[in-house]
Amino acid sequence: MEEVLSQLTGAQAELEPQFKSLRTTMSALKTAARLASNDKADALPMQKALTKLEVAAAEIENETLAAAVRTFAAATQGALDDLAFDFAGDLRDEFAKRGETVHGRPPTLTVGILTFTIDIAARKGQWLYGKEPLTKPIALSLVGILKAYDRQVKRIVNRTLDENFVQELQKAWQDTLDKRKSRPSKGRVNVVEVYSQLTLNRQSARFWNQPSRSTFKEYERDLFVRDLALAREQNVATFRLGVATKNQAEQTSRSIWLPDTATAGQYYSDITFDRD
Repeated sequence: MEEVLSQLTGAQAELEPQFKSLRTTMSALKTAARLASNDKADALPMQKALTKLEVAAAEIENETLAAAVRTFAAATQGALDDLAFDFAGDLRDEFAKRGETVHGRPPTLTVGILTFTIDIAARKGQWLYGKEPLTKPIALSLVGILKAYDRQVKRIVNRTLDENFVQELQKAWQDTLDKRKSRPSKGRVNVVEVYSQLTLNRQSARFWNQPSRSTFKEYERDLFVRDLALAREQNVATFRLGVATKNQAEQTSRSIWLPDTATAGQYYSDITFDRD
């Protein structure tokens, strides 16, 4: 009987994971079916149920199940889209009360030169300038979103270009060049490197005497991008920017996105100045 017992326990051990997968999948299917039976789609519970269903179904090879998951996923996405459009409408109304216009459609809305992206499934949104995040993901609260917007209007939209910016930028470019063993073609230097050098050049003697976070003077990347855009808008730019390759554009350490409008712009990878 030992051999019989061995085979039985072996079969049990082999089937146990499949049984657990089926049990988990059946539970997820029941939850999805209950939500699908409602007269009105409830997007957020559907999204939560879909996540569990997709994880469970991945363990089972069954085309009927796979088709059901795809159908429920499509219905869930439709419900999320409807919820996002409803929220966007409420946001438009709030901005309209202030005499401002919201353009675009979820998940991407724009107000002036700023962009607001909506992740309705996470119930979060985020303000951006071009591709640069201005806030962390914030709750989809109309009051909170408006407050965050007002802060970024003061910080980004109404920013004034420092009259010494282009001169400081050229010095940072030259300092970066001087660190090279050989001069790059046409003096082209990675724009992110120059940004880093410019930030270092702005540090006070206190920082160099005692380097630490508390003595470091921040120059946020989004402000650098805004300053570049302002320099070009005000026709004070004596620099040239080189368009990034696809590979460079995919890496924030090798390129920046310089916006022309809230949603249109170009990736640039290098900067150069003409020698005097």
